[in-house]
Amino acid sequence: MSEAIISIDQVSFKYPGGDDWVLQDSSLSVNKGEFLAIIGGNGSGKSTLCKTINGLIPHYYTGDFNGSVHVDGIDMYSSAVAVLSQKVGYVYQDFENQLMRPTVLEDVAFAPLNFGDPDFQQHAEWALEILGLTHLKDKSIWQLSGGQKHLTAIAGVLALNPDILIIDEPVAQLDPHHAKEIYQKLKVLQQHHGKTIIVIEHHTEFIADFCTDVTLIDQGKVLWKHDVKTGLQKVDDLLERQIFPPQVTQAALKIDHSNKSELPITLKEAVTYYEGLSITNPTSVEHKSDQHERLHEIVHLENVSHYAKSLRNETVTILNDIHLSIKEKERIALVGTNGAGKSTLMKCLAGIIKPSKGKGRISEYNLKNSSLEKLSQDVAYVFQNPEEMFIEDSIYKDLSFFAHSRNMEMEPFFQQLITAFRMENFIHNDGRLLSGGQQRRSSLAIGLAIQPSLLMLDEPTASLDVKSRQEMIRTLNQIDEQVKSVLIATHDMQLVAEWATRVIVMDQGKILFDGTPHELFAQEFICQQAGLIPPQMVQLSNQLNIHPVALSISEFVERIERIDSYGVS
Repeated sequence: MSEAIISIDQVSFKYPGGDDWVLQDSSLSVNKGEFLAIIGGNGSGKSTLCKTINGLIPHYYTGDFNGSVHVDGIDMYSSAVAVLSQKVGYVYQDFENQLMRPTVLEDVAFAPLNFGDPDFQQHAEWALEILGLTHLKDKSIWQLSGGQKHLTAIAGVLALNPDILIIDEPVAQLDPHHAKEIYQKLKVLQQHHGKTIIVIEHHTEFIADFCTDVTLIDQGKVLWKHDVKTGLQKVDDLLERQIFPPQVTQAALKIDHSNKSELPITLKEAVTYYEGLSITNPTSVEHKSDQHERLHEIVHLENVSHYAKSLRNETVTILNDIHLSIKEKERIALVGTNGAGKSTLMKCLAGIIKPSKGKGRISEYNLKNSSLEKLSQDVAYVFQNPEEMFIEDSIYKDLSFFAHSRNMEMEPFFQQLITAFRMENFIHNDGRLLSGGQQRRSSLAIGLAIQPSLLMLDEPTASLDVKSRQEMIRTLNQIDEQVKSVLIATHDMQLVAEWATRVIVMDQGKILFDGTPHELFAQEFICQQAGLIPPQMVQLSNQLNIHPVALSISEFVERIERIDSYGVS
């Protein structure tokens, strides 16, 4: 029988000044060496439950607390947070707040150094090696991409060598390749180093592939805990709470409703599930129409490069000889690994950064000589962190800031946006106090309030649960009439497959590929070089020899049903 390393018994908690219990009589037992995923919708209590394990609740958040928590035999209530931190490492959703020092190595060594560990540097270098960050150890924190910062925060916690590692959304802001790599590293820590790993995760595909157990939380209550196969097959419980099983599970459920206990949860299981089905459909390649060629060009870049100076005064190339044309009515996904240059390219287009070399035009404005104020009349850039879009004390003031600064009367349009984005209930609230989904909707509305020709979004679905993510995609589908073209930098390959009409792949500051989603996912070499992992439906289509590949669950189900109707099996 496995040994319980964490025991949570009938815990209830209410934050100071709050009216509702965030946790309600929650009990959970975690065995030593488990890889546990905690799932639930936004606001269900996942993060709050995990903060009882490292003692932040109730020692730091001193609200109303009932129940008991024991960690490796230690009573959390009577133990100091500093003691528990050597047992429980915690990487928070807002992980950038955990980065304390100027360089990567200094930051990772910070915790063991402050605990008086004489081998602090060796432990820091071990953590960097485990996570594949050794090559970044001398870099400044500000030079890192969002994903590299996340890995650094994990390394900083790992350097204390805790028995338990809790990570709140480990793959947020990571490209698909590095997201998979993170989980592979966590699996090594669990299997070969005996660590107990707990993740708060929205991506059920990662849970299916790497976790051993899964627990469901809803409205502050732990509803159940099962092995991962049993848990992800409880589709009624999941779908009732807008938690979506892996794509292969959803597809199998749509095709065969009869036996929910035998649904596949991994790609390997799905291939076996459809064993014997081998169909090659007539190839249909998407071509640009003559009408597209006649559309008005919004963006034109020639030979655009951008350089930056490192702390050692070395010249670093961020963008390398970019040629780009963007026309009306395009839905463009900008993809690539962390640090490929996506955000820098978008900031150049927005006028936030002036390119070091080359020339470009946004509508009638010259990119290099036009002011940021002028460019902002045609280009809206919605930042990766939505709270950076909020400069006033209410969403309505943020929404109307651009128009009021130019003495423009746009009240009827603002009301349309408020209704379209369902912001009536929080339009007069401070944007920094809203939920993640509300912040995303609000930041998108603020971008649209400028009525730009080109709307650019940096990772609009990052850190959203599946329900909020689907809501964001529905919103993106509704804005075609309000902007001429949309450019999204994203690591979300499902968003690429289901929303984009054009995909631009960047690698090391260059454009590696420019074409349709079907064309991209048909080129395995490009995906590997750029660290892209296609959605499960695309991978399953390839393994079943279905061509062209299905980009979505509905498209896959339609193909299978059409094949079945022809009597092929």
